[in-house]
Amino acid sequence: MAQGKRKSQSLLNGAMVLAAATLIVKIIGILYKIPLSNMVGAVGRGYFDSAYNLYIPIYTISMAGLPVAVSKMVSQQIALKRFRDARLTFKVAARLFLITGTLGTVLLLILAFPYAYLAKSLEALPAIFAITPSIFFCCIMSIYRGYYNGMRNMTPTAMSEVWEAVGKVIFGLLCAKFSITYGYSRFEQGLSVYGKVVSTEAEASSAIYPYAAAAAAIGVTVGTIIGMIYVMLLHKIKGDGITRQELALSPKPESPQSIAKSLVSLAVPVVASSLVFSVTNLIDSMTIQNRLATMIEHNLGYIRNLYGAQLAVSNILDADIPKYLYGAYTMSLDFKNLIPSITMTLGVSAIPALSAAWALKDKQQLKQSVESVLRITMMFSLPAGIGMGVLSYPILQLMYETGKSADAVSIAAPIMAAYGYTIFLISLSQPMTNMLQAIGKAKVPVYSLSIGAIAKVITNYIFIGIPALNINGAVIGTVVCYTIIVLINLVALIRNTKVKLNYMSIAVKPLICSVLCGIAAYTSHGIFISLLPEINRGGHSVSNLIATIIAVILAVVVYAISMLLVNGIAKEDVLMLPKGEKIAKILAKYGFME
Repeated sequence: MAQGKRKSQSLLNGAMVLAAATLIVKIIGILYKIPLSNMVGAVGRGYFDSAYNLYIPIYTISMAGLPVAVSKMVSQQIALKRFRDARLTFKVAARLFLITGTLGTVLLLILAFPYAYLAKSLEALPAIFAITPSIFFCCIMSIYRGYYNGMRNMTPTAMSEVWEAVGKVIFGLLCAKFSITYGYSRFEQGLSVYGKVVSTEAEASSAIYPYAAAAAAIGVTVGTIIGMIYVMLLHKIKGDGITRQELALSPKPESPQSIAKSLVSLAVPVVASSLVFSVTNLIDSMTIQNRLATMIEHNLGYIRNLYGAQLAVSNILDADIPKYLYGAYTMSLDFKNLIPSITMTLGVSAIPALSAAWALKDKQQLKQSVESVLRITMMFSLPAGIGMGVLSYPILQLMYETGKSADAVSIAAPIMAAYGYTIFLISLSQPMTNMLQAIGKAKVPVYSLSIGAIAKVITNYIFIGIPALNINGAVIGTVVCYTIIVLINLVALIRNTKVKLNYMSIAVKPLICSVLCGIAAYTSHGIFISLLPEINRGGHSVSNLIATIIAVILAVVVYAISMLLVNGIAKEDVLMLPKGEKIAKILAKYGFME
């Protein structure tokens, strides 16, 4: 094994590297799904997301816990200078990952048909089969990710995530484009399209959508292969940095059986927590699609009349209406998932400080840590969410106005707006989970998420079944679910830490300033869209683009100024930033901070 100098990062630097990579990957993901939706339409997007919703829980079962377990064990072994144990942990983990990767791949294949049948989405089967191999390659990649994380070198994980995302975009879009072009060329020649005899363009599109979604799913698999190759080559060329001298001076390692037992015991609790969340999303996907299909089956005329304009433009067959509405719903989720993915890093970075304060019974540090995480989460999620809500239509119009999903924007925009106004609930859930884990109360999030999931299934069944609400009822289920989760977790956090929270600082001030931010965004967009002349370039509205950019900039300025005026930014929050002390002194000098 080639050797390089062992690279070690501080906790904050490592967290920042992963946070930056997460943000880049999420942005790439959005940039991937926008052209994908424009190519395959809302129906094809629905098939793709149906496959992805089954993939995630199996992915979680296969590998969610082991990378964390490897990271923890290797970190401890390196600290104790047990370098031979670290190397052996890597080898044992490799065997375990090969087993879980193989079993996960087989399990996904076994569950494919029952899931598609229950979700009334058998057309999603090609996409499920296309994404299945990525489970195995993800597991191989995670051997190296967990090992390097344990070495406190987050860069390989971050870079592999970025390469994985880039590969998914390039190959996914290319494959989807090829499958669509091939399908329509067959139709134009009067031939069968993917095994179906079709007579109209609508029938041809219906036959193409499942395979276009499958082609896009191939991109996910290819992306994981690229990410895996990157970390394998990195390890082969640069090694892990452990020297021969360190190995020679290292004590005799534990037995492989003992290390395997430790890895499994560490992994199980992490898998349990992650699995509940993933299974919740899977159940959510199944119940939404099943309930939607059943409701439309009994109220087809009403739904046809309700969405007559959109369905006419898209030339959607009656059989494809449930998938069309579900695809429109998933279009709104791209932005809904972006904000919580960023706030999630706050909870992860707070674990060490909170754990130390809990162990030392340092009440002041405990209060500061808890309040800081909650306040920063609200400071970011409230304005971003409200801004996302008031600008939902212009944002979606910018992204989808020229593609096959353009007509679905009017359906997706109200859903995106509703999620925007309540996104702070989803954003709070993961940091709260991390903080409860840090104080040894990891079971609480499992209970709260389980109760929330049950409530979600019930509310989905009730509200999606109301024809006037249809797919919009799914938003109600999500809000109810996360309200329950946040309330239970918050009560448990306060009760166990005995911290008296300053709600004025955490919630009231950010809320007031976020409302002002939303008003600024809404009014400025309305003013500029009416003042600017209508200019179109390649089907895109340039005036809408300019008005949206100006609205976002003005909203950020209004929010920042209003937060300073109400002293909504705490000194400890600023100190967490690079050059935080210098910034804090400047703000204090002008009376914006004590």
